[in-house]
Amino acid sequence: MLTVTPAAREGLLALLSEKGADPATIGLRLSVSRGGCAGMQYEMGISEPSPGDTIVECGAVRVSLDAASLDFLRDCTLDYADDLTGAGFRIVNPRAARSCGCGTSFEPAG
Repeated sequence: MLTVTPAAREGLLALLSEKGADPATIGLRLSVSRGGCAGMQYEMGISEPSPGDTIVECGAVRVSLDAASLDFLRDCTLDYADDLTGAGFRIVNPRAARSCGCGTSFEPAG
């Protein structure tokens, strides 16, 4: 399943608060689609879960995983960083054969 770091949990909580969103119904939704410079790209948005999504509870917030993307997101870690390259959520995927430099796309292994 997806691991959510404390930094990602706090970043999501701050984002939801900033948007005035209720964390009981709205959260971060993750999916994967074809595209990006490495073949597959991560997509993220603040929304309600869609039917069939897998929900990962993280204290006061939750992350929903698109059902069709679940195999690509399995064993990943969702992190949040605010550094020289910018602030935002990042996905660490140990099963990716390679990732692009910007970290938003990857090539699946095997």
